Amino acid sequence: MTSTEIARQAGEGARAVPLSGHVGFDSMPDQLVNKSVKQGFCFNILCVGETGLGKSTLMDTLFNTKFEGEPTQHNQPGVTLKSNTYELQESNVYLKLTVVNTVGFGDQINKEESYKSIVEFIDAQFEAYLQEELKIKRTLHSYHDTRIHACLYFIAPTGHSLKSLDLVTMIKAADGSASSPFISTLQVNIIPIIAKSDTISKSELAKFKIKITSELVSNGVQIYQFPTDDESVAEINSTMNSHLPFAVVGSTEEVKIGNKMVKARQYPWGTVQVENENHNDFVKLREMLIRVNMEDLREQTHTRHYELYRRCKLEEMGFKDTDPDSKPFSLQETYEAKRNEFMGELQKKEEEMRQMFVQRVKEKEAELKEAEKELHEKFDRLKKLHQDEKKKLEEKKKALDDEVNTFKQKKTAAELLLNQAQQAGGSTTLKRDKERKN
Repeated sequence: MTSTEIARQAGEGARAVPLSGHVGFDSMPDQLVNKSVKQGFCFNILCVGETGLGKSTLMDTLFNTKFEGEPTQHNQPGVTLKSNTYELQESNVYLKLTVVNTVGFGDQINKEESYKSIVEFIDAQFEAYLQEELKIKRTLHSYHDTRIHACLYFIAPTGHSLKSLDLVTMIKAADGSASSPFISTLQVNIIPIIAKSDTISKSELAKFKIKITSELVSNGVQIYQFPTDDESVAEINSTMNSHLPFAVVGSTEEVKIGNKMVKARQYPWGTVQVENENHNDFVKLREMLIRVNMEDLREQTHTRHYELYRRCKLEEMGFKDTDPDSKPFSLQETYEAKRNEFMGELQKKEEEMRQMFVQRVKEKEAELKEAEKELHEKFDRLKKLHQDEKKKLEEKKKALDDEVNTFKQKKTAAELLLNQAQQAGGSTTLKRDKERKN
């Protein structure tokens, strides 16, 4: 019997016994609270939306501060994600807040691959946490968790319908993985919000909300639903689920309304108060995101999204909980099986490479032999041609020599005849001179 089976039986066989007096473990919740407060909390928000929808302004308004950051350029060829981490304190509670902005989203002419960098970033944070978790010497207690807990998707207040870019990005971000074709899981908690909602009328806004909800449902986009299983927040969360997507307005400017200063946006026709629920849903968003469901967003990210990613990734790597006989797998057995499988594949690849090398050597030898044969044939042809030319030249030379000899013979004969003729002519002349003298 393995240690796992013993532990399982021990847990199933536990029985309740009464206490005869106070022990003290009822202080565990207080100990947990004190430890959590001392360690602090982290929360990571991904802001997705086109340029100019007020993402940075809304973050400043939500956390009632001014996040300082370098100005971003919007002339980049693709979408880049810029992450900034801030340390906030409220009362005695510390919060490490990471805000990730999608710089250049929607600025390109070709927007087909705008979603890829967003999905890859979400996967990369899961992968980084998984790698830290798989280390032999882990430091998860001090590890800066960068997994995205909430994705605020900013929708342009067109009043018509969702843009194809928004729909595709939400589908891919919520239910797809760019790093592995084997992973198709719910990736992140998406909370859609209508940005700058003060630019359309209330009647248009109500129709726009219905249209957005209908398109999300018809296209199978899974957005974050505020939990209703906890009785203490079930009623308010159920009500707020019906208000999604939230129509918000952000502003850090304070305007005097009556006798108090409030955050608002001033227009020639009037003033829009940020925290007035009759004007927009900013208060609802803040209540649901920060004051009521922040811990649930963190928990959903770890227990649901990350666990699904981790399970799929480990299964892709060959790890399983049980063998074909439904018996528990030990990590050592899994490692040994995976190692043997890897070594077998390695040997198979080595053999394939060796065979390929031998085949290529044979092909090269055949090519060299063929080239050598062609060279020999060419040499023989040239040699024969040279011999034929040499033979022809020798024949021509012989003929020429014969002609020269014949010519010399004829020349000699001619010269001899000429000399004889001259001698004969000389003797005749002498006879004539003698006859004249006589």
